[in-house]
Amino acid sequence: MEALLKDCIEKARRGAPVRDDSRGVRSGDIFVAVGRPGARYIAQAAAAGAAYVVHDAGEASDFGAAVAVKVPDARTALGELARARYGAAERLLKLVGITGTNGKTTVAYLLEHLFLACGRRAGVIGTVGYRWPGHDERAPLTTPGCLRLHELLADMAKAGTDIAIMEVSSHALAQKRVAGLAFDAVALTNVTQDHLDYHGDMEAYFAAKASLFTCYPGRSKPAAINCDDPYGHGLVNDLPGAMAYGLNEPPSGCEKMLRGNIKASSVSGLVMDVAFGRDRWSLSSPLIGAHNASNLLCAQAVGLLMGLSLSDLAELSGCAGAPGRLERIKNHQGLDVFVDYAHTPDALKSVLAALRPLTSGRLIAVFGCGGDRDKTKRPLMGEAVARGADVAVLTSDNPRFEEPEAIIEDVIPGLAACKHLIVEPDRKAAVAMALELARPGDVLLVAGKGHEDYQEIKGVRSPFDDAATVRELLSC
Repeated sequence: MEALLKDCIEKARRGAPVRDDSRGVRSGDIFVAVGRPGARYIAQAAAAGAAYVVHDAGEASDFGAAVAVKVPDARTALGELARARYGAAERLLKLVGITGTNGKTTVAYLLEHLFLACGRRAGVIGTVGYRWPGHDERAPLTTPGCLRLHELLADMAKAGTDIAIMEVSSHALAQKRVAGLAFDAVALTNVTQDHLDYHGDMEAYFAAKASLFTCYPGRSKPAAINCDDPYGHGLVNDLPGAMAYGLNEPPSGCEKMLRGNIKASSVSGLVMDVAFGRDRWSLSSPLIGAHNASNLLCAQAVGLLMGLSLSDLAELSGCAGAPGRLERIKNHQGLDVFVDYAHTPDALKSVLAALRPLTSGRLIAVFGCGGDRDKTKRPLMGEAVARGADVAVLTSDNPRFEEPEAIIEDVIPGLAACKHLIVEPDRKAAVAMALELARPGDVLLVAGKGHEDYQEIKGVRSPFDDAATVRELLSC
């Protein structure tokens, strides 16, 4: 069977189409049956004229006239075929991967800004969009499927892009969507509770993220690791190419450490002193809070690993960050209003902690929890808001196929210690109520949706943008 797979790879290299969806199969194509769902469609692909069916199915299937190619792992084989078909890995395109529960999008924006400012042609594949010079499209997934991912990277390279910055989700790693890729540098922002409805527990969740560092192609590649994070602290010494970064003491035995010290923090941004070995420098940024200081350190660490100079890093001072990540909504009423994507307990805790020292009055938080997702984090999100805010406005996020009131009931136990709780399932009405409460000196956070411009209810996505809603309500 190894010879048959090599034959498929050679045919893909010569232009034979590779499919992982039987509905798109045409005569002469190579069909890869990924997992149990894919195995169910082998007969359909064969009937459509597939020349080869690559599979790891244990049960017998109807391959018709197609050549059956049994492999140990169909997802890995799909990556090899995608690499051959699109050839992105063979082009002059450097690849940076960023994983972590929070901060991926901000770090991607920081790196894009940094490399562009240093004369590189940078592209991004991430939560907000897939873009490179001359191209910009909305992202349906943070990390697209394997075939689409290889196709995007090939298109980037054809357009002259020389460095691709990619957010790599835990789902994508668990499903081996990055199979066939070899990263030139990788980074870990943090690991906190999220997606346990999919992964089952924190150990499996972290194992998925850790695979970015130990595979693709191996553990010796350059890696930037947040050693302030317990999972990162444990990972850094296992990676020979690792550079640790953080605001606290480095792990024992760590040879390379990029360390930051926040000197000033306000609603206008932060100033941080940075040390690496014997080198010392200062960085100013319009970004707010300790979590963004960590994101800035991550971007600097990756920049150094990719060959940038210390003087190049000063370009980060001109980056305002990603849309919907502590995005300030300017207004004529003198109110401090921010929109943020925080939708996990740790993200809410971090963003509220960042805003607390900047608040002379009350800290007001509008938030909700997504439906059809990890229910165990709902009361934990309530706890984070109860501890970090003076006023909690509990509303809907994307309820999907759940009832908003049922989601709210799951959150309320975590808000037992809340000083002032308002419950309003209608998100626009909830934002309006929070704005009515706010006075100069207060800080209002609208959390959960960030850059999203829709609300998903019963399978229907209706237009809804937190930032646009605030601007409409404030007539700004």
